[in-house]
Amino acid sequence: MRRKPAGPMGASVKDGRTAEQYRGVASGAARGDWLTRGKDGRLTLYAPTDGGLLRWTETTVGGPEWSGPHFVPVAGLTHLTVVQGANTYVHFLGRRERTGADGKRNVDIVHAVQYQTGLAFSDWRSLGNPHKEPEQSGPPAAPVGAVAQDGTVHVFLRGAHGGLMLRREAPNGKWRAWEDLRGGGIDARPAAVALADGRIEVCAAAETGALVWRQSEPGGDFAGPRGFSLRPAPGTVAALETGPGRATFFWTDAESGGAAAWRAGDWPVALGGTPAERPYAVLRTSLDGYDCVVLAYRDQDGAAVLGMGGTENEAAGFWWYALAESCQGAPALGRDGRGRVVMALIGTDGRPRVARQEDGDGLALTRWDTLGS
Repeated sequence: MRRKPAGPMGASVKDGRTAEQYRGVASGAARGDWLTRGKDGRLTLYAPTDGGLLRWTETTVGGPEWSGPHFVPVAGLTHLTVVQGANTYVHFLGRRERTGADGKRNVDIVHAVQYQTGLAFSDWRSLGNPHKEPEQSGPPAAPVGAVAQDGTVHVFLRGAHGGLMLRREAPNGKWRAWEDLRGGGIDARPAAVALADGRIEVCAAAETGALVWRQSEPGGDFAGPRGFSLRPAPGTVAALETGPGRATFFWTDAESGGAAAWRAGDWPVALGGTPAERPYAVLRTSLDGYDCVVLAYRDQDGAAVLGMGGTENEAAGFWWYALAESCQGAPALGRDGRGRVVMALIGTDGRPRVARQEDGDGLALTRWDTLGS
């Protein structure tokens, strides 16, 4: 059984933190699903900051007011990834660097959980380092994650050999040892997706094209990697379930510079747009009664871009809208408790901004609200 936190952790930013934390300034955008919706319907936004992370939470379902920022200290945190399971628990994966008594730099992967909107985090637990000789292999890459339908957390990262490493929970809630899923020459930002049939799939850009790992059954071993002669640009791959047990992968095509969508067994479909600098934020939702995919990304000039098209009907056209907002890292997409699409980004000033779907046809966004400090 997974243990829930015994008491509150973290503190109000106004209770004696640094000046940067007091102003609610993020050091960039987290990776993964850093805009989440809890079981109570309220949205929460998470962002890394010096010495830990910041959290803002809607005060009522659908907003527009937010409480926060709430500061959660995590000494030595260098990268933050947020993933959410079907049970709405929010999982935090981090890469942590600390200096030991011998003066050497120690790097490990850490994990914590938030079980309910706005409440305490669990203790941060070290998942160790998959490298037996870290001094020779170098520090591990930043983690990515996926939570299976049964709540099992899977942590993936690029290993020192350039392949994919995995650590996951066992049925009793303990963690298994690191597993080597093989492969080589992969990018440091693989994309993992948890499917409704209980399986997980992973796709990574690689020197030879694209590599894909799949579970044959829920909780089973990962088959692969299987290589495909495709050209995803490193650092841009994202994944979304677009049909029962079926994943679609999105990336920037290294040759054309535009977005592409691909499913195993099909040819990639060009979506147009400009080159993305980070992975796409992905969301499946209903727009005007149609099953649609919404994408958002940061282009190479630092501007946020929003796009939409039919789910698994990409060839019918994809529509892109350049937004008058610059951002750090990748934006985030979600739906609020009233079913509206919500887009979040971290501005160049380190402050989070949020816009919601306006009433009416299509997908027009309201004005951008900057969350308070």
